Parts: sequence; structure tokens; C-alpha cells
Amino acid sequence: MAVVIRLQRHGKRIQPHYRMVAIEKNRGPHGRPLEIVGHYDPKAEKDKDKVQVKMDKIDYWLKNGAKASSTVASLIKKAKKSAASTEPKA
Repeated sequence: MAVVIRLQRHGKRIQPHYRMVAIEKNRGPHGRPLEIVGHYDPKAEKDKDKVQVKMDKIDYWLKNGAKASSTVASLIKKAKKSAASTEPKA
């Protein structure tokens, strides 16, 4: 079972909203995911509202052999960068 982490489009025609899902590679674009690991809203005004990622679930799937698509990999990198910049420094 090859698992990939990719975007799954939802929403209206001019209001796209994407789910980040862990899904088997051979399932179609609207197939049932194994798990929803985040959301991406490209129309959100604030950067922190654009990407919501459950990092513990992403790490779990990546450790167990899942491959992230190039778009999802860049969104994860952006989410980690914004999370690191918002943490208070001691």
C-alpha cells in the first residue's frame, strides 16, 4: 500500500478549499482518504489562516513511508516556518 499526502479540492467553483489528505496512491481525486491531516484555503487573507496542518499526523505518515506531493511539501515548509516565527523566544 503506497500512501501519498496530497491536496483534495472541495468548495465552489470560484471558492476553492483544499484538504491535505493521506490517501492510497491508486485512489482517484475524490477517493476516500485514510486521514485528513490539514487544510489549505488559498483565498484566506492572513497567511496563518491559509494553511492549517496537524504536524503530529504529518510526521506519523512521513515516518511510515508516505510521500508528500511537491505542493504539499512546500505548504508544510511554509507552515513550519510560520509556526517557528510565532513562538515566543525565551
